[in-house]
Amino acid sequence: MKILALIDGSKWSHKGALHAVSIAKKKDADVVLLSVLDRREARTMAFNYCTQSDKCDIIGTYEQNIWQDMRRNIETELAAIWDFCNGEGCRCTTKIRDGDRREEIVREVRDGGYSLVVMGAHGRSGKPYLGGTLSDIAGEIETPVLIVR
Repeated sequence: MKILALIDGSKWSHKGALHAVSIAKKKDADVVLLSVLDRREARTMAFNYCTQSDKCDIIGTYEQNIWQDMRRNIETELAAIWDFCNGEGCRCTTKIRDGDRREEIVREVRDGGYSLVVMGAHGRSGKPYLGGTLSDIAGEIETPVLIVR
């Protein structure tokens, strides 16, 4: 059995990953932690800062700094979950992909031979409804999806 846990840096995805580890312990399953970073998010944040600060001449620098921070933060999150997983005696690997979140997740699920996909009920935005990622992938994959609240 192989479980894919989707990690976006939110407390909900962290909670989902911990739940995936719990299932993996009971089922002697492998856990794969996947995070997809989309450079468009960094570009949008840099643009928003630029328009509010009137410092658009260095927007490229802002975008690069934001992108590096995004990558560093998700690497730290994945390392913490990986440490926990290994401490619990589970087999765990991490993957970071750059690109369109929906496309990368669907590709990983289709190619990875997973028995279960685990994700948090909400993403980083914290909006009080199931995130866009679920609606993006739900009709595209056949693997069961467990939503953790």
